[in-house]
Amino acid sequence: MECNTLGQCFEETCLRFQDKTALTFYRQLTPETKVPYKTLDLDANRMANTFQNMGVTQGDRVMLFFPKSVLFVVAHLGLQKIGAISVPLNTGFKKSEMEYFVQDATPKLILAGAQQESLIREAAPGIPILAFDTDRPYEKTDFFRKAPDRKPDAPVRADDPAVIIYTSGTTGKPKGAVLTHGNLVHDAKNIRTIWEIHESDVLCHALPLFHVHGLCFALHTCLVAGAHVLLLDAFTPETVVSLLAGREGYPACSVFMAVPSMYARLMDFAEGKKLSFDKVRLWTSGSAPLLPKDFERIKRVFGKEPVEREGMSETGMNFSNPVRGVRKPGSIGLPLPGLEVRIVNPDTFKDVAPGETGEIWLKGPAVTPGYWQKPEETAKTFVDGWFRSGDLGRVDEEGYYYLTDRLKHIIISGGENISPKEVEAVINRMEGVGESCVVGVPDEKWGEKVVAAVVPRSGATLAPQAVLSFCKEQLHSWKCPKEIRLVEALPRNTMGKVLKKEVEKLFLP
Repeated sequence: MECNTLGQCFEETCLRFQDKTALTFYRQLTPETKVPYKTLDLDANRMANTFQNMGVTQGDRVMLFFPKSVLFVVAHLGLQKIGAISVPLNTGFKKSEMEYFVQDATPKLILAGAQQESLIREAAPGIPILAFDTDRPYEKTDFFRKAPDRKPDAPVRADDPAVIIYTSGTTGKPKGAVLTHGNLVHDAKNIRTIWEIHESDVLCHALPLFHVHGLCFALHTCLVAGAHVLLLDAFTPETVVSLLAGREGYPACSVFMAVPSMYARLMDFAEGKKLSFDKVRLWTSGSAPLLPKDFERIKRVFGKEPVEREGMSETGMNFSNPVRGVRKPGSIGLPLPGLEVRIVNPDTFKDVAPGETGEIWLKGPAVTPGYWQKPEETAKTFVDGWFRSGDLGRVDEEGYYYLTDRLKHIIISGGENISPKEVEAVINRMEGVGESCVVGVPDEKWGEKVVAAVVPRSGATLAPQAVLSFCKEQLHSWKCPKEIRLVEALPRNTMGKVLKKEVEKLFLP
């Protein structure tokens, strides 16, 4: 029978691959813990029964506020087995941020690492907190091991909420995207199919687990497929390159998933070294745009073209370039199976002509039913069952999609609509430019004015006036930046997305 919850799918995999290694946890380059599928399943049962003994029931939210670890995976899987809702959070959040998340999610229980304990006790008075030392080896973490290892009794259904992933909140308070078991199962099976993830694969997992990329696209997919996950405690170029290059005595990695900023650091480290990455069959990039020049650099340094894809916390993975077929630099690729796509005029809600730019609307089995406790936000996001992505994009004659900008990032200067990504694309083509970020800031004359933060390539000499002159050669004058500032690096969140609000602050008085 086809599995329809994450717990069911995971249990089926464990039955098929009982003694096969599911996870190897690395602290830097030291393989600290190996966990076979059967052990992982039994430990998840123990964790699930521990949660039930603590009063956690179906539909309760449990916050996971501790570092990436085997324990994180076990806790998450245990929650899925009893129909409770995982709320994974970045351990870098501050007290005021955590106060908001606690108030919004109203958790029944919070799991915290030793280093997070004092902060969360201040932010969440009155809520039960289970704290532990994540620096201890997994085998010595014993708070759940006395619980029975039998499968817990919980009637979990496909439409039950499984996870709440908080959006980055770049324009306001973060919203909790609710993902059901059905959403997660469809997404994992889709990715497994289009990327041909098999039990023979070994994933180098260097992403965080509090984000949809690392938790759902990477971890869920590989565990459902029966693959071997090398779970790195943190991303460091030396560790990742050593594993990907097939360092002697370590498993040969076949799959790597990352964000563009991670690729940039890896290439800076690996370029010029005599290394072979022949064992890696699949390099994927997502969570932020991959510049065409970086696509070509990845191909040159690692020997294969990356597979660029697109997804959202609210929708799972939506588009991907093909594993077998043409991969187009700058394109997010083709829609995944089961996904319906429209490109719509955001003002009239009418479909635009083929090739024209509009807002991307989505409908499919992986799309969220809504935001946690935010019915008004949910209502604004859906139109007749279609999810408004907020992304502007277009489709070419071969069905490949391209993101052109975020709707909320459009700059209106002197009554003209200006796409920051269009201006960035021009600046990024200039010799000596590493990357750029274009934003709009308030202006008395124009309403908003175009400004640009530009990162020079290592060793390059750039002048703001030269960048402006280059823009004027390529763009209409009203699209050109009115102010250009050279910076060492662009501010980013953990997943590599540029924090445009922080860039705007560079130009405010």
